[in-house]
Amino acid sequence: MSQSNAEPAKSNQPKKRKRWITPKNVPYLFILPAVTFFLIFTVYPVISSLLLSFQKREGSGYVFAGLENYIRLFQDGLFYKALGNTFLILLIQVPIQLFLAVIIAVALNSQLVKMKSFFRIAFFMPAITALVASSIIFMIMLDENYGLINYLLSFVGVEPIAWLSDPFWAKVALMVAITWRWTGYNMVIFLAGLQNIPGSLYEAAEMDGASKLKQFFYITIPQLKPIFLFTFVLSTIGTLQLFDEPYILTEGGPNNSTLTITLYLYQNGFRYFDFGYASAIAYVLVLIIGVLSWAQMKWAGEDK
Repeated sequence: MSQSNAEPAKSNQPKKRKRWITPKNVPYLFILPAVTFFLIFTVYPVISSLLLSFQKREGSGYVFAGLENYIRLFQDGLFYKALGNTFLILLIQVPIQLFLAVIIAVALNSQLVKMKSFFRIAFFMPAITALVASSIIFMIMLDENYGLINYLLSFVGVEPIAWLSDPFWAKVALMVAITWRWTGYNMVIFLAGLQNIPGSLYEAAEMDGASKLKQFFYITIPQLKPIFLFTFVLSTIGTLQLFDEPYILTEGGPNNSTLTITLYLYQNGFRYFDFGYASAIAYVLVLIIGVLSWAQMKWAGEDK
């Protein structure tokens, strides 16, 4: 009798509700928004553009075209023109930019320079200036008829230079604008590397009678090798993705002399709406960046 009375009492007890949020799954819930945005705005566009590179537009839709876009790309003279312009800027502008960055960093790391904080901020300011704003300022300064640069050159008897309408000077103007913007950025990276070099190395070199110049070449430069590699890889990737300056300053002209790969990609995708061909250009560019980055790491011995 007592056993039968106990069983109904036990069955009337409320059941425990299953908890969906537990200490084990809380971390996953916290990263869920970030993962979701990553999948939507990064992974999906990458996969979609890869598939799009094998398609072409017919009528109001896209059809599978195989390797047609890639075959067309390697037969496109304008693509090679853009590629040549980009590599020319890379081979000339990047070494000059990194050389200036090292010199400025060494100078600002010296005990002889006063107001270091002011100069560091001043050199870094171009890097945080809006690309569109800085490009418009350069466009105004380099105007052939009313620009400040030609006005100053007129005092030393130099004839007005067609900075933005002459193929040669347009490249020069573009390189100057890029160097002005990114030298300070690389300077900060080099400065951080310089401050991590042990002072005992310089003290030992001074005791051995090494001059400042020898200390620079035999201590500073070797110690900055990882920084050189890092900045060179970053500068290479940035140059291969160069878009804002040529788009605003010259729009790729005159006569496609400042046309870069990314600007050519933009023109095909958003001016001619040939998204399949533009996607093919994008993936060839990714391949070039990957190969160059690997070659730089291999050459520097960082793959060990």
